Amino acid sequence: MTTAIVIVLSLATVVVLGVFAAARRTRARRPVRTPPAPAGGSSPSDPSADPDFFDPRTIRVGDTVYVEAARYRAAGALHCTMQGEKWTEYLLDEGARRYNWLSVEERPGREGEPLHLEVLLWTDVPTQGMVPAKHMLIVDGVEFSPIERGTAAFRSEGTTGLPERGLLDFADYRAADGRLLSFQRVQGGQWEASYARPLTPGSVRVDRLP
Repeated sequence: MTTAIVIVLSLATVVVLGVFAAARRTRARRPVRTPPAPAGGSSPSDPSADPDFFDPRTIRVGDTVYVEAARYRAAGALHCTMQGEKWTEYLLDEGARRYNWLSVEERPGREGEPLHLEVLLWTDVPTQGMVPAKHMLIVDGVEFSPIERGTAAFRSEGTTGLPERGLLDFADYRAADGRLLSFQRVQGGQWEASYARPLTPGSVRVDRLP
């Protein structure tokens, strides 16, 4: 099954102020749990060692956030946990009812490597009623193989369009070129899909409210 891909960043369809929206992810959607090594991987276990390094884990609701050349407001956040793993997804308001999700998680490196931050920017994928399957999927002519399924608990902060607390189902896939695809739903809701694009932690900065 092939779908047309419209690039609108989000971990789920998010319509804030009274209309349900959600990824990742995410999810709101959380980042894919078995991702490729992040591009330009960083080891910010001691961010204070570099005075020019901004730790994206410290983003607060209300901050003005710059991701590469784009400017956003952090409207809300999802704090997610699953079997000891913890990560945060930030709902970034670009204005004019355009929303994007940014997920941040500290992850162990490969053997002998230090911890690094995995920062993912999520792109909405209109899938026209597709649901995650346990076998390969074809989206826009690209084959994606399943890599993981599960359920995470979340706590929301600020404006996210999601309940204060809840459970999030996910199903993650990867293409041969390393592209990531993830389906997610708040339990009882409809499945939404999104792509993930790895970012270097240094590509994110904020203007913080006093």
